[in-house]
Parts: sequence; C-alpha cells; structure tokens
Amino acid sequence: VQLQASGGGLVQAGDSLRLSCAASGQTFGNCRMGWFRQTPGKEREFVAAINWNGRSIKYADSVKGRFAISVDNAKNTGYLQLYSLKPEDTAIYYCAARNGRLGIVTSSPTAYNYWGQGTLVTVSS
Repeated sequence: VQLQASGGGLVQAGDSLRLSCAASGQTFGNCRMGWFRQTPGKEREFVAAINWNGRSIKYADSVKGRFAISVDNAKNTGYLQLYSLKPEDTAIYYCAARNGRLGIVTSSPTAYNYWGQGTLVTVSS
C-alpha cells in the first residue's frame, strides 16, 4: 500500500483543516487506518484510528472532540478533520495503514505496516 498525505498548511488558532490520505496498491477496505503526528525531538504521537467500516474509532485524549477521522472506501481515501486548532497541534501529520479489516484499532505505531510521507500543519497563535 502506498499512502499520500495532503492538506496541511499554515492556519491560525481556532481554524480548521482537513487532511487527506490517498491509498493505492490496496483498498482501504482491507485495512485499518491511523493518523499520527510528530514534532522535532519528540516521538511520534498517536492522534486517531479507524477500522475499515468506520464503526470502530479511537482518539487521543488531546484531540477528542476537536478532530474527526473518517474513511471513504469508494475513493480509497482517509480523512482527518481538524477543528479548533491550537498552537500545540503544530506537527507533521502522518497517515498509516494496518493490514486486515478485522481486529481492534490501535494507537501503537509499531502495529502499522504502511506510512505516508507526512504533511505539515502549523498553527499560529
């Protein structure tokens, strides 16, 4: 699976953004998808994860209620909608896919088999 993340940019605090993760090589219907973020000097941090039909979703506490993850299997694309952005949300955001549609969604980056290249989100105060 090849993943292409896009949609990042420079925004002000309180603004919204929608990140996209386009998959090729395998359908998202056979995978579970996750979003992670990373800032310089820190470990990659879990943001959100979703299973193939959207019925199992998990969020990090830091984004719960502000971010929304979704997947459109017809378009083979996953999304992360970011609302009420804060300066501390500034990071490179990565999408990831985990083989298999069954099973739990997980926050562990080591569980994911494929990674996109990342898209930078910068939130100014």
